[in-house]
Amino acid sequence: MKWNIDFMKYRKFALTVSLVLVLASVAMLLIRGLNLGIDFTGGNVIQAEFTERPDVAEVRGVISAIVAKGAMIQNFGEKGIIIRTNEDTEKSREDVVKALSAKYADMKVTGFEKVGPVVGGELRRQAVIGVTIALIAILIYITVRFQFRFAVVSVIPLVHDVLIALGFFSLTQMEIGSSFIAAILTIVGYSLNNTIIILDRVRENWGSLSREGIVNLVNRSLNQTLARTINTTLTTLFPVIALCVWGGPVLTAFSYAMLVGMIAGTWSSMFVATGLLCEWQLKK
Repeated sequence: MKWNIDFMKYRKFALTVSLVLVLASVAMLLIRGLNLGIDFTGGNVIQAEFTERPDVAEVRGVISAIVAKGAMIQNFGEKGIIIRTNEDTEKSREDVVKALSAKYADMKVTGFEKVGPVVGGELRRQAVIGVTIALIAILIYITVRFQFRFAVVSVIPLVHDVLIALGFFSLTQMEIGSSFIAAILTIVGYSLNNTIIILDRVRENWGSLSREGIVNLVNRSLNQTLARTINTTLTTLFPVIALCVWGGPVLTAFSYAMLVGMIAGTWSSMFVATGLLCEWQLKK
């Protein structure tokens, strides 16, 4: 099936929408910040075993009155449970253990770990450094492989997608942990892959630039890759939606970051990168 959709007719509107979303995300980050989890702020990790493992929701209900900011609870092994709390005091740990012991007489604490905020600060610093190095490496590689303008319009959508994902988490105040960093890096890879597929087709059609003009050339390239974009987006979107619905609290941050990032990544690949390329070429 041959598509003939005039995507670039709406490029200025799309770029305006993206700019508004990015500015709103930055404003949310400055005003509300992020709800950082134990991996970033420090806290207690308690590992317990039971004769018959209780339901995670039931355990959360037992300790909800003690742990002010909530807790991350996950199954471990056949009969164990791991409890992660943001409070890093010894009293908080003892209160959690007492509450669980009162409810479950067969409970036995098999491990305890205290995560300090210094570790969280180092993790944040390494995450920022890692993403920055990745973006610089991408910029250099695409400049060598394609053109400098292609590199710039490829990297800008990546920043766009990450900021929108961060803005969403700032708005909803979902707790984020180390898995969130994995989600952000996955979003960068997913968005870049979509963008490169489209720009590679633009590069292949570049010889007809003087005849077609940049707007028609980009539209043709987008229509030629549209089927691939739809198939890729849907086949990755369905599993991510399943994670959001049935993944549980442990995967909440990862799954929702992936969902928001994928939607933003598909949008930015089709409208932001191509729209910026058109505007750049027209002004040149």
